Amino acid sequence: MPITQQELGRRLRQARDACRMTQDAVADRLGVSRPTVSQMEAGNRAVTSIELSELAFLYGRDISEFLADEFRTDDVLSALFRAQPEVISDDAVMEKLRECVALGRELSNLERLVHGRRPLAYPANYNAEAPRNKWEAIQQGIDIAEAERRRLGLGDGPVQSLMGLLDTQGVRTGQVDLPEEISGVAFTDPSLGLFVVVNKDHPILRRRFSFAHEYAHVLLDRDRSGVVSVTNDRDDLIEVRANSFAANFLVPADGLERYVNALGKGLPSRPRSEVFDNGGVIHGEIRTAPGSQEIQLYDVVQLAHHFGVSRVAAIFRLNNLKMLSDEGVQRMRELEDGGKGKELAKLLDLPELDHQKARNEFRRRFLGLALEAYRRGQISKAKVRELATMVGLKSRELGSLLRGAGLVVPESPESDSDILLPTDHA
Repeated sequence: MPITQQELGRRLRQARDACRMTQDAVADRLGVSRPTVSQMEAGNRAVTSIELSELAFLYGRDISEFLADEFRTDDVLSALFRAQPEVISDDAVMEKLRECVALGRELSNLERLVHGRRPLAYPANYNAEAPRNKWEAIQQGIDIAEAERRRLGLGDGPVQSLMGLLDTQGVRTGQVDLPEEISGVAFTDPSLGLFVVVNKDHPILRRRFSFAHEYAHVLLDRDRSGVVSVTNDRDDLIEVRANSFAANFLVPADGLERYVNALGKGLPSRPRSEVFDNGGVIHGEIRTAPGSQEIQLYDVVQLAHHFGVSRVAAIFRLNNLKMLSDEGVQRMRELEDGGKGKELAKLLDLPELDHQKARNEFRRRFLGLALEAYRRGQISKAKVRELATMVGLKSRELGSLLRGAGLVVPESPESDSDILLPTDHA
């Protein structure tokens, strides 16, 4: 049954209150007066489709939520307002979070259209108690990382694709432009499911670490509905725990030790072995050559490449596991800061990372779903353009994409202004 104008107004007021926005702020966004917003919420003035679309974006909602039989007063953005008010008080940050939520909803909608409605999958939920200090936070991160690796059957080797792994666990992933101080965001919502976003502008290996970090929030902090990971919050205990998880999940202790040992390093100065027979224990011992076990920068370069982490992360991981002294860390950092690590990687013929290709991975997947939905007549021409705009595709680029996909009949190779699409579905 269609809802009344009064009911729609009541829902709009509840959504605004949940986001702690004033009528003046909403009026400024819509380009109307505050009394107009007041009349909308009182049900005395009709809300246009354009206004409803803008209000849905502003409150982090889907339009359909305002028109459904039931309406939830709580949602992702309102949960963030409660949990991290200091973060969302920044207007620029808030706008980016709105964009993330909107993108997640569109991705979810496209997947339902193309792949059919499927039950929301959820990974394991580790009910660890809130850490009381940094020691507990670090230990919890280690324990959960080891447990999750066992659950996923990863052994002690490198994780090849974080985005692929998260997808198998029912976690949607995205890479979007975020303020520099934000490394990632994790959302949980009944209609959206689980959605993890990392900062597209960060280097590829930092993004990989951020995916693992946000996965920790999915596994451990799902009751919070949303977590924004901010550089300035690095001392926050749940952030310390997530960082510990990411480091141990990407570079497990046993795997690191095995890899270093394979390089002929990491052994004690006097390795000792024992064997038991009926007569007792037989001891065997050798002395390693002085300095032979000292880890070098070229070892770090290979190790970092093997596990898919930055060289700096590898240096500190070795230090965590007592394979590299504090003095060794300082020496390695000086060499790395001087460009020696990058130079060694090139001389060792390790493949260059394609940062831009990795940045565009989400956009390709998103646009691929949009093209398929359009081809099937499930979304309109206007919707395709709207979705393309959300991921930064320009009009001319979209025209080329549609022609390349065989979904348009080009009138001339010079112009995209009057693209003829096969059908224009509502």
